[in-house]
Amino acid sequence: MVELPIATPKEKHTKKPDWLRVKLPIGPEFKKVRELVDTYKLHTICQSGSCPNMGECWGAGTATFMILGNICTRSCSFCAVKTGRPTEYDIEEPNRVAEAVRLMQVKHAVITSVNRDELADRGAEVWYQTIYQIKLLSPNTTIESLIPDVKGNWEALERMISAGQEVVSHNMETVERLYRLVRPQAKYLRSLEQIKRTKAFGKRTKSGIMVGLGESKEEVLKTMDDLVQNGCDVLTVGQYLQPTKMHLDVAEFIHPDIFAFYKEEGLKRGFDYVESGPLVRSSYHAERHLIPTK
Repeated sequence: MVELPIATPKEKHTKKPDWLRVKLPIGPEFKKVRELVDTYKLHTICQSGSCPNMGECWGAGTATFMILGNICTRSCSFCAVKTGRPTEYDIEEPNRVAEAVRLMQVKHAVITSVNRDELADRGAEVWYQTIYQIKLLSPNTTIESLIPDVKGNWEALERMISAGQEVVSHNMETVERLYRLVRPQAKYLRSLEQIKRTKAFGKRTKSGIMVGLGESKEEVLKTMDDLVQNGCDVLTVGQYLQPTKMHLDVAEFIHPDIFAFYKEEGLKRGFDYVESGPLVRSSYHAERHLIPTK
């Protein structure tokens, strides 16, 4: 039996612990990426999602591009991306993203998007064309697509994942009990089904969860089991951080030793790669997720 450290009430509601400190974004590579993002009028989840690793990733010359605008039709209580009625639907966006990837000489690109529930195809055609154009201009670039909930539109999902990307990710985000609180417009079983169908299509599959929202250790382990049973290859586990006062409070700052425990348990349960740590986000070190560690 592994005895795990827990956060004290003081840790839960005061300043962040030392292990959550990040470096400020600086350096020439960071500036170069920012200029390219601005020049090509691109959106990144790094900015829209207030990612704590933006400085590290941009400083290394990489970024996670967010297509289909920066306004989401969902209102998830953990997410910093703007919620509303999107007006942007740019058929030229795939070309701009592909050109930016080429200029950045990206070896591994991560593409994600907002939810576009108002579109019949959930934005599938823009998804397909973005991956296709990147592969056309940068044939040696590997790609992960982090696809949101398609709301059961499996034809749209198939179109999104058929353009040649190597990894397809869909984040569970949290445990089943907390879905109504954290992802009120999503369904736990539907997200598992999306991963299952992606695996059946022949893709390397990936998902991510946040901890520190009030879940139990047993619930995290059950989520791992559910993911493995539905064909998930790669798992990321990271600390939930409140993006604004309007979002869910952090219930607990999870100790690094617990993240190490989750990594060990995930590998035992059948994932072939687990990235687990306080600052881990779905696209963090994504290039490592191409190849199993087992």
